[in-house]
Amino acid sequence: MSILCVGSVALDSVETPFGKAERVVGGSAVYFTAAASLLTSVQVVGVVGEDYPLERLDFLRARGVDLSGVEQVTGPSFFWSGRYRYDLNARDTLDTQLGVFADFQPRIPDAFRETPSLFLGNIDPVLQADVLDQVSAPSIVACDTMNYWIEGSRDALLALLARVRILIVNDEEIRQLADEPNLLKAARWVQERGPEYVVVKKGEHGAILFAPDWLFFVPGYPLEEVFDPTGAGDAFAGGFVGYLDHAGSLEPHDLRLAMVYGSALGSYAVERFSVERLATLDAADVRRRVAEFRDLTAFETRVEAV
Repeated sequence: MSILCVGSVALDSVETPFGKAERVVGGSAVYFTAAASLLTSVQVVGVVGEDYPLERLDFLRARGVDLSGVEQVTGPSFFWSGRYRYDLNARDTLDTQLGVFADFQPRIPDAFRETPSLFLGNIDPVLQADVLDQVSAPSIVACDTMNYWIEGSRDALLALLARVRILIVNDEEIRQLADEPNLLKAARWVQERGPEYVVVKKGEHGAILFAPDWLFFVPGYPLEEVFDPTGAGDAFAGGFVGYLDHAGSLEPHDLRLAMVYGSALGSYAVERFSVERLATLDAADVRRRVAEFRDLTAFETRVEAV
């Protein structure tokens, strides 16, 4: 199986209470692929400027990731700079420079159009819809979005939702999208507009999967050290969609396992700046953390229990 990932390929400068990283690789497509490539094959479509250090993505090529859809053009790469506070759930954006990403028009290579799974990173929903027009009916279509598009491109986003099977957002985003503070009601509002499954990320507090008639919650993995949460959500999405593509199934037991794989990859992502930790992982590391999740949440009931 294989996933086509379309999203941002960026450079980030990040400051947290535990250190700094200057102009490191980032972007939704990079974090997603760094996680998903541990589970399945990935093809990437994106754009970078002439200043982008493509050699820093060699670890993805070594895993078999097809980066031929990443176009390098004249101009500066997409750049984001931010500072996190001590709780790491709040951040201040210091600088955003769209660079060549401002004119990004995804062109899907012919060799990618039959890919069975599609992940639409949080780019303009008009562009996400254009990508869907270029591919041939993937069995899994998962989509991310963000506050900027919810506010500025709401009509286009709502039209896109009718074509998406899985929406992956955080708790703030879905509340804004549905104008509903209750997560269950907000998820049901989204499902009425198209997506069969809604995944709500809650940062260090885990994530919830809302299926048509059942729910599943996975906790965040407890860590002693967290260096950089920038790409945790995209790494979660990579683990989630990567496992579903690997399994070739949307059965309930596979969706539950996908949530655990997502949380496991998201927890690894925050252990170092940028994709440093994800770049050093192998499949055995992922299986080990998934097993730790099983031990973390396992319990038995007793008949006499109240």
